[in-house]
Amino acid sequence: MAKIITNSLFLLLGALSFVATIQGQDQSGFISIDCGLPENSNYTEKNTGINYISDANFIDSGVSKTVSPQDKTTHQQYFTYLRSFPYGTRNCYRINVTSATRYLIRASFLYGNYDGLNKLPQFDLYLGVHLWDNVKFTNSSASINYEIIHTLSLDYVHICLVDTNSGTPFISVIEMRILNNATYITEDPTTSLARFRRLDFVMLVYRYKDDIYDRIWEPYWDDKWTQLSSSLSNDEFDQNHFKPPAVVLKTAATPKNATASLDFHWEDDFADNNNGAQHQYYFYLHFTELQQLGANQTRSFNVTINGLPYWENVGLTYASELTRYTRGPSYEGKRHHISLFRTESSSLPPIINALEIYLVKDFSSHFVCLNLDYDAPVDAVTNIKRTYKVDSRNWQGDPCAPTTYKWDGVECSSFNGFQRITSLNLSSSGLTGHIPADISKLTMLKSLDLSNNDLSGSIPSFLAQLQSLGYLNLTNNNLTGSVSNELLQKQSDGLLSLSVGKNPNLCASTSCNPQTNDTRKKENNVVIAVVTSIAGILVVLVITAAVIIFRQSKRYAAATNIILGKRRNSIKGSELESRQRQYSFSEVIKMTNNFDRILGRGGFGTVYHGFIEDIQVAVKMLSLSSVHGYQQFVKLLMRVHHRNLTSLIGYCNEDTNIGLIYEYMSNGNLDEHLSGKNNGGLCLNWEDRLRIALEAAQGLEYLHNGCKPPIIHRDVKCTNILLNENFHAKLADFGLSKCFAADGDTHVSTIVAGTPGYLDPEYTTSNRLTEKSDVYSFGVVLLRIITGQPVVMVREDMIHHISQRINTMVTRGDITKIVDSRLQKDFDSNSAWRAVEIAMTSVSAISVERPYMSDIVKELKECLAAELARKHTSCDLQNEDLVGQVSLNLISTDITPIAR
Repeated sequence: MAKIITNSLFLLLGALSFVATIQGQDQSGFISIDCGLPENSNYTEKNTGINYISDANFIDSGVSKTVSPQDKTTHQQYFTYLRSFPYGTRNCYRINVTSATRYLIRASFLYGNYDGLNKLPQFDLYLGVHLWDNVKFTNSSASINYEIIHTLSLDYVHICLVDTNSGTPFISVIEMRILNNATYITEDPTTSLARFRRLDFVMLVYRYKDDIYDRIWEPYWDDKWTQLSSSLSNDEFDQNHFKPPAVVLKTAATPKNATASLDFHWEDDFADNNNGAQHQYYFYLHFTELQQLGANQTRSFNVTINGLPYWENVGLTYASELTRYTRGPSYEGKRHHISLFRTESSSLPPIINALEIYLVKDFSSHFVCLNLDYDAPVDAVTNIKRTYKVDSRNWQGDPCAPTTYKWDGVECSSFNGFQRITSLNLSSSGLTGHIPADISKLTMLKSLDLSNNDLSGSIPSFLAQLQSLGYLNLTNNNLTGSVSNELLQKQSDGLLSLSVGKNPNLCASTSCNPQTNDTRKKENNVVIAVVTSIAGILVVLVITAAVIIFRQSKRYAAATNIILGKRRNSIKGSELESRQRQYSFSEVIKMTNNFDRILGRGGFGTVYHGFIEDIQVAVKMLSLSSVHGYQQFVKLLMRVHHRNLTSLIGYCNEDTNIGLIYEYMSNGNLDEHLSGKNNGGLCLNWEDRLRIALEAAQGLEYLHNGCKPPIIHRDVKCTNILLNENFHAKLADFGLSKCFAADGDTHVSTIVAGTPGYLDPEYTTSNRLTEKSDVYSFGVVLLRIITGQPVVMVREDMIHHISQRINTMVTRGDITKIVDSRLQKDFDSNSAWRAVEIAMTSVSAISVERPYMSDIVKELKECLAAELARKHTSCDLQNEDLVGQVSLNLISTDITPIAR
């Protein structure tokens, strides 16, 4: 059997020229860096049309080199230069990116005997603090590249080369491409995917412009196969959101023997070098039927991986792509194989158009939990290096991790899971000028050593404001002026070890300024005289005041009540939200008119209508069984602020009377409108439904991604989506909400709680709560919005869930039978189908198959855009900012649309 791992394949990749370019594509989302290219230089590579720029603005170290003349002529232009790093253990690029975005990141290398030593080096490649791979070469003239699919959490990324004492590290090219966030999803969100093989069954290499994501498709063939091909144009292929190039889909491999299987074999040669652990893989198989099958022809097949059945009865549609992929990591020993077998009912053998295999890169054990306060300290020390040219320090990449490569002179500690800089030693670093103001950003600093430099100017006041600072060494500089009284007082109190010697023009005493001392003495004499004179007067005033206070106490009390009343009358809606004040129970009784109007009842208490002056409010009085964790709950509500979340105005916590005061939503909850209870028989139109769904999704997405730590709502349902006077939706009732663990783990083990019908089935069986549990509940909400049907129906003593009923209807392909009949077919069918697909994907039984809320928000924006376009074809869309055009297709079981 053919083996996928071969050295000849690498040579073939380096030697083959790229195919001619086809239709043009823009390069938005592309970062293409030619390492070592002279500063301010750029060019367009002739074969691909990709624009490359110099790396000079992304790194402060290394030297530019060129490969041998022979290798210049046999490789692409971007392999002419490289950047070598003969100094420093770790050298890092810092590249600005878009956070919360999935990238394909590629690092390419060509040794080309650039140093004349003709000795192949070996070194480590890091992505941030994570070991990406060990870079090895087998041939001086063969280029190699390493690819990884990784979701970036920050707005920058470090790509680092680490010297392992096996030759000088270098790099030729860095390329980053934004991918669709709905593709290449892994079971664990901290998992990244390193490309093992990406195969096309021809003898050419394809990449951009054929592939809009610039994935490199390498050739592979087996003599036991025969090739199928299609004469269709590229535009005639129906691609899914993985979007393999049409030119790749136009060819397929099939066994020469129609009864034989189609097989791929390889051995895990790296398992022994992986700390004894076996590699784990993700597989992506791309299929397209290239033949118009006759009436008596059928093609269906089964797929096994390492002998285990993965997909059965795979059927294909002519010129329509189908992608099958594993939803979790797969591994089994050192020998691996994928086999495709025709089924008994099939008259034709199996085919495959392309295959992608990725290695799992588990970065969770090396995960450094960052927060919004982390960037400022990192930027501070980076600015210090650049401003004061601290070139002697190995300050590259992350300052704290991995600990083996932490910055020289920097010590870090963990605070609530966050790494913070606690010590900075810049002694004997050749610093000149004033003490760097950026030091003030190191708010957790405990120790600062700036001794033995040539610093001048005064000691800045911000040093006294560093609350944790316990050691400060400023000896042997050129500082002038005096040490502040605040620093001297901290030293006197034993809170600070202060060293300021060998600064000839610096005074380190409280008696540094004689004029100031004389002034203080005069001031003290004046104070004594004044105090003596006033003492006698005070005796008379005290007696007089006692009489006045006694007579006027009632008047003072009345005046106080009037003042307080005026202050209360001045409170307006916006002020209510910002104050979030505590109210007494008597005030709650007053604002609710002794609880005379009930707005609703729930599992956590009763909600009453009320007024704070002329502002309407909703007051939820919690039942005794619901007050556990009340303080934490109020703190949670006070830190969430979003236009699509109901605002907490205040609270009451008096004995057993526990209440929460919210903004009033005059149009009730969504369920009332879908059931026709609260709108006089009027039905929400399709635009209204999509807008409400989008606004609720935006609120939920904020809880997941906008809060630190993130929050899981746990009770997403139609009755918890409230509508204001303009029918704008806000998510409410956070009674069951849970914060994710602060160390970044998005999984929380809890006692199952929620509303039947909306509960995630995976959560109910495992007690493992994730953000995907909220996604399931929102999927049920979306199905209810689309159909108007109840979530659960009981027929013939059987419980029928809305997702089961809609799944049956989807297969019939008639959207008018799915969407609420009260709309009388007044909706955009494409928009409706897309909404159904989002909902059905969200209620997948397996959580990893569900999208993230950010993906759902993007999809609903497009649904709303389609409906608005239908209704406003003759005028400009006034909602363009709301529905910003985002193209995103969510994953379904077979990657193709459920039904159209």
